[in-house]
Amino acid sequence: MEHLLLEVGLALALSAVAGMIAGKLRISIVPILIIAGMVVGPHAPHIGVFDFRFIQSAALIDFMGKMGVLFLLFSLGLEFSIKQLMASGPSILRSGLIYMLINFSVALLYPLLLGWPVKEILVVAGMMTISSSAIVAKVIVELKRAANDETEIILGLMMFQDVFVAIYLSVVSGLVLSGSTSTVTVLLTAAVALGFIGAFLFLGHKLVPWLNRRLDIPSDETFLLVTFAAVTLVAGISETLNIAEAIGAMLLGLVMAETEHRERIEHIIVPFRDFFGALFFFSFGLSIDPFTLGGAVWPVLGAVLLTLLGNTIAGFIAGRRAQLSHRASLRIGLTILSRGEFSIILATLALSGGLLGVLQPFSALYVLILAILGPILTKESSLVYKLIGPIFKWPELPEKRRLKL
Repeated sequence: MEHLLLEVGLALALSAVAGMIAGKLRISIVPILIIAGMVVGPHAPHIGVFDFRFIQSAALIDFMGKMGVLFLLFSLGLEFSIKQLMASGPSILRSGLIYMLINFSVALLYPLLLGWPVKEILVVAGMMTISSSAIVAKVIVELKRAANDETEIILGLMMFQDVFVAIYLSVVSGLVLSGSTSTVTVLLTAAVALGFIGAFLFLGHKLVPWLNRRLDIPSDETFLLVTFAAVTLVAGISETLNIAEAIGAMLLGLVMAETEHRERIEHIIVPFRDFFGALFFFSFGLSIDPFTLGGAVWPVLGAVLLTLLGNTIAGFIAGRRAQLSHRASLRIGLTILSRGEFSIILATLALSGGLLGVLQPFSALYVLILAILGPILTKESSLVYKLIGPIFKWPELPEKRRLKL
């Protein structure tokens, strides 16, 4: 471990270069960070003391990346409040059901048409259905769209998906690893996930006056320590209950948004969100070996096309049902297009269960393409609207006013 600090320094330097490249190209930093991570990693050279394989520092970089996900979702939660979320409850429920009905149906049908076995079909269906919370949150923050009309629906969809993940993972892991699953276990998992989310929001809302008093801390140092402790502990409790730790962080953000200290919290955690968030996407790239991707190209291209169509259609329908504009409805589908953490978890599960070897390169290439395509299409959503809007006779976008010199 003698060169641990040097390896972390290399990781930070590569991430900084990725940020500068993204700035020059005027695109999201997310795909550049992922590609930077892919270029190095276990297959990279070891030149003297400069070890681009990141073997010694892998666990530390992965941990810091996990902190990035927590702060991304916590920060996103701060942009809303429990009252706002509850007011949108019926719309979120309808949107979630529409999203799952369309995308999960397509995701089941595609591997079935490829002739893959039942267990492989279930694994791929999960990969193709669940969005990446980390990438979605990063893109919303990066593009300054947290205050947009559609973001409440997107936030609700992420929570809806997490409940689905908790149930689905218990079913698939039972089938893949043991060949069976228990109905009692599935129902218990669903009850725990829903119970935790509901109880946390209810108690959090009731405790807002108490939090206002307890967070009235003069010292910025102590205030920062309290914030870090709260985010980490709540995420840890979520993880212990088999609920995505990032959702626990987002729930805490929703509660903190109702306190008098929201602006102070937001101001103090933004630098940590951006720092750790960059390391998450870099470490995500480290987990992808580019030399293993070739064998899954054609199945992945089909999956990417179907995911793009399914997300766009489901997001648009959900947005219109929530009485959002055509443009905002389109942005829902494009924003939640990216795939990530859950797909990798399922690929690891498939490897442990001895399923088809193609699932590893399939998941890596599928996630990589959508992790790059999602942020780009989200940023260029106005261009996408202008291209497809006339086909469906959607209203034209108002022209930007030019300032007179």
